[in-house]
Amino acid sequence: MLMNRRIVALLFPLLLLPSLVSAQAMPTPVPAPPSISAPSYILLDAGSGHVLVDGSSDEQREPASLVKVMTAYVVFSELKAGHLSKSDPVTISERAWRMQGSRMFVEVGRTVSVEDLLRGMIIQSGNDASVALAEHVAGNEETFAQLMNQYAERLGMTGTNFTNATGWPDPNQFTTARDMATLAKAMITNFPEYYRYYSEREFTFNDITQRNRNMLLWRDSSVDGLKTGHTNNAGYNLVTSAKREDMRLVSVVMGTSSAQARADQSQALLNYGFRFFRSYELYGVGDTVTEPRLWKGTSETLRVGVEEPLTVTVPQRQYDNLEASMQLNTPIVAPVRRGDRVGEVEIRLEGEVLRSAPLVALEDAEEGGFFGRLWDEIMLLFQ
Repeated sequence: MLMNRRIVALLFPLLLLPSLVSAQAMPTPVPAPPSISAPSYILLDAGSGHVLVDGSSDEQREPASLVKVMTAYVVFSELKAGHLSKSDPVTISERAWRMQGSRMFVEVGRTVSVEDLLRGMIIQSGNDASVALAEHVAGNEETFAQLMNQYAERLGMTGTNFTNATGWPDPNQFTTARDMATLAKAMITNFPEYYRYYSEREFTFNDITQRNRNMLLWRDSSVDGLKTGHTNNAGYNLVTSAKREDMRLVSVVMGTSSAQARADQSQALLNYGFRFFRSYELYGVGDTVTEPRLWKGTSETLRVGVEEPLTVTVPQRQYDNLEASMQLNTPIVAPVRRGDRVGEVEIRLEGEVLRSAPLVALEDAEEGGFFGRLWDEIMLLFQ
């Protein structure tokens, strides 16, 4: 039997506290974004993926030490897969020891734990630590760069190419503000147990204490990461994340004129986003969105929901103006397995689609008895 697509009106269940939604309140006006003194920048809501501010975010630029966010992402992936342990000893090569620029001051031939190298790379921006980790994971830095690019491709970082683990200048190494925001979002989502390193303000190694270069860790208590970067050609870059209440934002500024400027411009983006926008989780995993008719099954309906939390970001007090609709594959015929895709839900604001997500079966549905299936077959002939 041919499958049809059927559009069904959908009302939001009351998943939010009533105090969050006021039908009488007038929507807060949303001004234009602040003027940002950076050639390329972006502000992203980490929950919904919605871009709140965009300034030439697809322009390819030199990343400098922002590269180390991907270096850490690869190492965290190895840790999560069980291929590494934080306590594993890493023998420092002469190449790692000789690295110039920012360093954590490891010594050639000495063994240093993976965790200490991670902290030296993340907090102190150590180029020596980055190379040591790359060599430990992949044998050499060139092979490690291939891993970095493979992960970038998986994440959809289409404007990025990595050639080393440090961010050392290379004409063939580049990224975009959008891609770095994508990477930061993935870092926060996939590795919450390791993300905490980015909030550490200082790290002492070899009796040398160095401070984290992210000024916003001291200025704004809601900021808990991520990474700075600077070379003469790149300018001053900063990827920042902050969480206030249940809303997390990621900002990226690239090519600013000074360390102070990158902090100021990032702060302006974050303040704008938190002041004029709100995030709402409309449906969580396991929430029943709808219960369509199930044919030829042991029951007459099927519980349907979303695979991942469905979050949207909208201007302040615009929740009541959200509209939702769904398309269901009909008829839905047993047997159905939990996780089978049965349709799609769309969330709109003033006609613009903010999010769409697959609708999946939340339960297994077995075939009914012979006579029940026969009766439903007859009924379907008249649908």
